[in-house]
Amino acid sequence: MNHRGVEFTVAKTAIPGVWQWQFRIGDQIKTGKTETKIDLLAIRRVQLRIDRELKAIERKTA
Repeated sequence: MNHRGVEFTVAKTAIPGVWQWQFRIGDQIKTGKTETKIDLLAIRRVQLRIDRELKAIERKTA
């Protein structure tokens, strides 16, 4: 999937209701897990995390 030019993945784990995610911005790879039963909510949480990371990078370069 793609959000603001950042490719990311969200996948179910063996544990019900737990999703594993990963995205890359530049040379940094961010990974983590989120807990929800709804797949669209897991995706939205990753998109919000990407937004936070992009905003932090923008602040550092400004």
